[in-house]
Amino acid sequence: MDRTLLGLGGKRPSEVDQLPDAYASGCPTRQALDRIADKWTVLILGLLEGGPMRFNQLRREIEGISQKMLSQTLKSLERDGLVSRKVFATVPVTVEYAITPLGATLAETLVPLRIWAETHIAQLLESRAAYDRDESDAPARLDVA
Repeated sequence: MDRTLLGLGGKRPSEVDQLPDAYASGCPTRQALDRIADKWTVLILGLLEGGPMRFNQLRREIEGISQKMLSQTLKSLERDGLVSRKVFATVPVTVEYAITPLGATLAETLVPLRIWAETHIAQLLESRAAYDRDESDAPARLDVA
């Protein structure tokens, strides 16, 4: 498959100066893939699609996320331009997070991924259990490249 033709945004190859190649070790798109592949990113953007939320609202909605992890993820999302942060001069200070237009484009693509995961989790768990059973019953194997 010609990877240079993927993701041209509707442009012809001759109109694109240099194409990113996520398969190349130095390609900066790998950083975007790291962000996209993060479970907390998927869940936070999914919630923010419904409208702006405060920190503790997000924390209550996303079971299992620590305060530290939520804070780190929100900062990363803000740095990447996927989430905006608005501070209100109240006592105590109120901070609200909202999805940006760029974040909304990513969130659109993540919805099918989340739905796929929810739809197929039972099959994944069954496969894991079968694999673990087979591995514990089998003699040690050598993986040869």
